[in-house]
Amino acid sequence: MTTEPGIADIHAASARLSGLIVETPLIESPELNKRYGGRILFKPETLQRTGSFKFRGAYNKLSSLSEEERSRGVVAYSSGNHAQGVAASAAMFGVKAVIVMPADAPAIKIDNVRKLGAEVVPYDRFREDRTVVVRPYVESGMVLVPPYDDPAIIAGQGTIGVELVAQAKALGVSLDAVVIPCGGGGLSSGISIAVKDASPATSVWIAEPEHFDDTSRSLAKGARLGNEPGHASICDALLVAEPGTLTFEINRRNLAGGIAVSEDAVRQAMRDAMAHLKLVVEPGGSVGLAAVSSGRIDLAGKCVAVVLSGGNVDLGTYAGIMAAA
Repeated sequence: MTTEPGIADIHAASARLSGLIVETPLIESPELNKRYGGRILFKPETLQRTGSFKFRGAYNKLSSLSEEERSRGVVAYSSGNHAQGVAASAAMFGVKAVIVMPADAPAIKIDNVRKLGAEVVPYDRFREDRTVVVRPYVESGMVLVPPYDDPAIIAGQGTIGVELVAQAKALGVSLDAVVIPCGGGGLSSGISIAVKDASPATSVWIAEPEHFDDTSRSLAKGARLGNEPGHASICDALLVAEPGTLTFEINRRNLAGGIAVSEDAVRQAMRDAMAHLKLVVEPGGSVGLAAVSSGRIDLAGKCVAVVLSGGNVDLGTYAGIMAAA
């Protein structure tokens, strides 16, 4: 197995990213605090460079490559947020980037990747294997930048954990729990390393869309499980087949559990983010807030941090969700 990253790797990533990322604040809503009976601090990575947390891991990964490796160009597969992070990072290093993206990915994400200078290669996510589509580019010498199952990617995402613990301390509070959206597990594994290092008593939870709760079910089983085919979700950023090998080993040690949330709960969370936080949050980025409403986490008198992982959503899709009863 590839070597797991540790807290030293996360601190090194923080140093590489210093001055390049937005240190997103912790914000809260008196109305949501009242509703849930606790103090909820939101970490809005919607405000991050490229509109999601993915820039952190992508830039850290490219920083870890040698000049010779970068000169060969990079290739990645992604539904959109990792794609934008890789494209932006490649542009900053002046290297070629090819991104394999689902043909049905949100148009805003595809357009943004192209605007950042990367080449987009579409594929059918229901009939094609993205690892097969990307293989010729890797065989030609390009360096693969995985979306989550990579030590440098995990370490980059873990910088969020370093920030939120320090920010909570500056507010004079200790975190009882942290809730994190989960797809392949790179974000949750990275944050959990940082949180558990600084605050071992803090429980770390993941939130996933219903029918795509592979990590939650894997945690309960104690072994990696895949998702059943034939389902769809508005949470396009979180639709993976199964947990990563490296990410699951970290998550298995560090997480308190996982919560699967319904599409209706996600829609309501998006409305709440707009109404009470004045933020546009994409469906996948809203699952942590949706999990708060599930009742699975004890919020009474507690202080809980919720990561809002991204805000890249087509305006038409967003308007439709907000208008739905």
